[in-house]
Amino acid sequence: MTAAQRRQAIQKLLEQAERPLSASFLAARMGVSRQIVVGDVALLRAGGAVILATPRGYMMDRRAPEHPLIVACRHDSGRLREELYTVVDAGCAVLDVVVEHPVYGQLSGQLQVFSRADADDFCTALKEGGAEPLSRLTDGIHLHTISCPSGRHRRQVLDALRLKGFLYGDPPEK
Repeated sequence: MTAAQRRQAIQKLLEQAERPLSASFLAARMGVSRQIVVGDVALLRAGGAVILATPRGYMMDRRAPEHPLIVACRHDSGRLREELYTVVDAGCAVLDVVVEHPVYGQLSGQLQVFSRADADDFCTALKEGGAEPLSRLTDGIHLHTISCPSGRHRRQVLDALRLKGFLYGDPPEK
């Protein structure tokens, strides 16, 4: 298999996958090293493929948010899992996190959290990697793009985030 054929095969696997695929998984399938896959993905991106790198692996960005919602939130690191659970329990998904850094400007990370299991995986990856959430850079203030399947879900997630005091500048309901 040539390098070009391998990249085509990787892209096809990503297009067919319902969940993120790790570089290690792709490397094993292609019979190459993980670093070769990382380079292949970089070349696919340079060629125009919209591939997201999530904490759980690579995935195609084909999930255009229905009823996209951008919310400003604030909380400490200890409430991260609760915030993610609040969104997915309302039937929505957390697509990303964005912070405004005073030196670097806008920093973002792809979360792609669609379930409690995804939230658990993300929190575990942070802990095992010795990493901190991006919001730690901004005293807990951050933005999320949330995908909601309907206007009703949009209202539910806003109400739930408000009730738990996650919305920045929005007092919690009593």
